Amino acid sequence: MNRPLQRGLMYIEVLVAVLVLAICLPAALNALTSAARAAAVERQTVARRYRLNGLMEQMLATPHATLDAAGIAAGGSAVATSLSDPGGTIERRLVFIARYDADNADADGNRFTGGDAGLLWIRVSIEGQAGAAVETLIAS
Repeated sequence: MNRPLQRGLMYIEVLVAVLVLAICLPAALNALTSAARAAAVERQTVARRYRLNGLMEQMLATPHATLDAAGIAAGGSAVATSLSDPGGTIERRLVFIARYDADNADADGNRFTGGDAGLLWIRVSIEGQAGAAVETLIAS
């Protein structure tokens, strides 16, 4: 007995295909949403890093005597200097400068007492952002 060739899809095949899509589509959309959120967070992190590095580059281009004077005027490593962004700035960048005690000649274990001649510690951070900071040591 000769059967005619089947054309198109059977009703049950279409139903199974729609069911598979209905199950998989929400998970795929959820993954895309998570990826979009992660990309936005990464963009913000990269922008902060550029802003921090930009201000650090400015500090490295500043004369040593100016940096030293700003650090002394601030009064300690925990006090932001006048070289920081002005108050009220969105994501304000703070600059901390202190003389650095690399050799610990005074044997107190504090890296900011008895600073070595010409050695400065510089830290640039974003106010209120714990992990957003860069720091370096410079010598005159």
